[in-house]
Amino acid sequence: MLCFVNSRIPLYTRCHTRLADESEAYTTSSRKCYLVRLQVQSVDKPLYRGTFHCFQSIVRQESMFGLYKGIGSPMMGLTFINAIVFGVQGNTMRLLGQDTPLNQFLAGAAAGAIQCVICCPMELAKTRMQMQGTGEKKSKKKLYKNSLDCLVRIYNKEGMRGINRGMVSTFIRETPGFGVYFLAYDMLTRSLGCEPEDPYMIPKLLFAGGMSGIASWISTYPVDVIKSRLQADGVGGVNQYSGIMDCMRQSWQKEGWRVFTRGLTSTLLRAFPVNATTFATVTLFLMYMRGDVGGLKECEPAPHTMQQQAQPSSL
Repeated sequence: MLCFVNSRIPLYTRCHTRLADESEAYTTSSRKCYLVRLQVQSVDKPLYRGTFHCFQSIVRQESMFGLYKGIGSPMMGLTFINAIVFGVQGNTMRLLGQDTPLNQFLAGAAAGAIQCVICCPMELAKTRMQMQGTGEKKSKKKLYKNSLDCLVRIYNKEGMRGINRGMVSTFIRETPGFGVYFLAYDMLTRSLGCEPEDPYMIPKLLFAGGMSGIASWISTYPVDVIKSRLQADGVGGVNQYSGIMDCMRQSWQKEGWRVFTRGLTSTLLRAFPVNATTFATVTLFLMYMRGDVGGLKECEPAPHTMQQQAQPSSL
């Protein structure tokens, strides 16, 4: 029986983030660069016809380095975000007392809500950096030197309100999104029967992690489009939207319902491998840290652990 004591999850968070988050930062930055460009481009004068054309255009006009604009922000923030997410999720599950699908959703939602404090400023800096110098191989006039300089300049000009631009939309996206994330992984690992003695355990964990990432993005993707537009608003010096509802109204009137799915294909293509790797690393590294060095073994029932269902999840 594959069982993890949730009190060990904070131990994992301090170790795993250095193993997986750097590679995630690179894939996130490159994917987000052309995704943000697609999400916020003007419908009257579109620069890109689709995901592949956007990718080609950035490489041709701005070189391969154009894909990694704003990478400093996720490199700094993702370690803390994943540490918060898995730490809060594990501790919340202990407080709730029972390992049920509903509690998995609630614990994930709590983790998603709390990490918004770091996620929102991080994505704001990344978005502003990625919109800078669009179509230029070497920007003639750089407003921001790097992600940190971007946040400092925004703070000096707009204060804390500017740093937290898009916080409400980020909260609306992350809270249910992480709830679905952990719920989907919990249900899939239970149904697939991820046992240590199963020779196909790792492929099952990869599949469950990848599909949970896809489910999470599909459930909240329209909000991500609105968040990107709000955070990119004002880059040219003119603010187009007064708030979330105004952004939704203008986007719907000008571009129809399809605007809320713009860039979804590239997001899902990236979501599966990244989240498959993340969750598989979570599970396997936790087993290693519990002392199962000689192989994947059954763990002894520990006192004061939460009540387990007939088929426990990998977390």
